[in-house]
Amino acid sequence: MHEPLTTVSSSRLVLPQPNIDTDQIIPARFLTTTTRHGLGAHAFADWRDTPPLDDPRAADCAVLVAGDNFGCGSSREHAAWALHDFGIRAVISTTIADIFRANAIQNGIVPIEVAPKTHAALLARPWEPVELDLPSRRIRFDGAEIEFTIDAFGAHCLAHGLDTLDYLLSQSNDITAFEAARA
Repeated sequence: MHEPLTTVSSSRLVLPQPNIDTDQIIPARFLTTTTRHGLGAHAFADWRDTPPLDDPRAADCAVLVAGDNFGCGSSREHAAWALHDFGIRAVISTTIADIFRANAIQNGIVPIEVAPKTHAALLARPWEPVELDLPSRRIRFDGAEIEFTIDAFGAHCLAHGLDTLDYLLSQSNDITAFEAARA
């Protein structure tokens, strides 16, 4: 389980590079753990000495605006673990890799795909405020309000702090009743 997430208000951390893969998010040398805690210290480890990750403001950002095709590469769930432990609660890009998107939702991060024009506007103003409202499926920034899509099950799990297993366990009474009726 993770904390329920319905809104995120933060400055935006902007990493405009396209094709940021999971090995750049959390390099393989840090994959020796089976726990989620502590991986944030290694998120983007090979980029930490470069802008904007070397800026102290990065530590307070919960929204990452990333270049096109974010989270591509291997299917390592550690990438979502590292971002969450780093403090990221939403990733915005024009495209987000499917497996990363699923891992993000499972780990309390809202993956948001936006049109190129919206993306360009978000990239153009690093460190500026952005607000995400999951129930209304809206992003607010720079006086604009943009709708985004997310599947209903993913939104439900994020809003209630559940991953798929947590959700299934929360339905155990209904599952038991269904199985009893079939017997």
